[in-house]
Amino acid sequence: MMIQFTKMHGLGNDFMVVDNTSGDINFSIEQIIALSDRHFGVGFDQLLVVEQSPTVGVDFRYVIYNADGSKVEQCGNGARCFARFVSEKELTKNNPIVVETHSGIITLQINSDHSVRVDMGRPRFEPSSIPLIAEYVQETYQIEGFEMGVVSMGNPHCVLIVDDISTVEIAETARQIQASSLLPNQANIGFMQVLNRNEVNLRVYERGAGETLACGSGACAAVVHGVEQGLLDSNVVVHLTGGDTLIEYQRGESVFLSGPAEFVFEASIDI
Repeated sequence: MMIQFTKMHGLGNDFMVVDNTSGDINFSIEQIIALSDRHFGVGFDQLLVVEQSPTVGVDFRYVIYNADGSKVEQCGNGARCFARFVSEKELTKNNPIVVETHSGIITLQINSDHSVRVDMGRPRFEPSSIPLIAEYVQETYQIEGFEMGVVSMGNPHCVLIVDDISTVEIAETARQIQASSLLPNQANIGFMQVLNRNEVNLRVYERGAGETLACGSGACAAVVHGVEQGLLDSNVVVHLTGGDTLIEYQRGESVFLSGPAEFVFEASIDI
């Protein structure tokens, strides 16, 4: 079966985007793994699939798969690419665009400069919503000997504050934390270096993808943790390996993620 796809990226976090509003495409785990291969396939961090939503007042359903074929609840960089894709492909004329994800409803606003501002919803701290094996909400948790904040942005995130992200053994530390029995669904692991109250450096090791050039929901989680710890103000520029994104967060409110979404190329492939 030949399918059309679009390759996109948000700050280097790259995606294969497929229009499945007709509902006739079904991806197996094996197919996704093969397509994600950067030598023999398309190559991507995540596969984004556009589907129709049965929910009244919602424009689309947004299905996300990691490179290893596992489903993802949320992806901020992907959401920005999703918004530009459905707009440029004239699948909708709405702006903002209301989208259903596995973890809830999000709203996407395309700006005049083609950047996208995403209402990521409110962060959740209850251990059951992450999920995290813990009896009650704590400011920080000790997991595998590391102190960290743990928050759900629709998907689970652990945030470690470090002195210098360039000297941290990212992969080794992240895999150790992900293997913890306290995180039954694993988690995305963020390493944040606070530069000042409005600026941080961040590297993220994602579930099912490894370290990526950018992680939108990870940027949100990092800023949320920094604000909750009293280290950051409400508007923060996050410097990721692939570029910068702006996160807006006030305690008890929704988190907003703003940044670019770029088209790379379009093609078709036999699955």
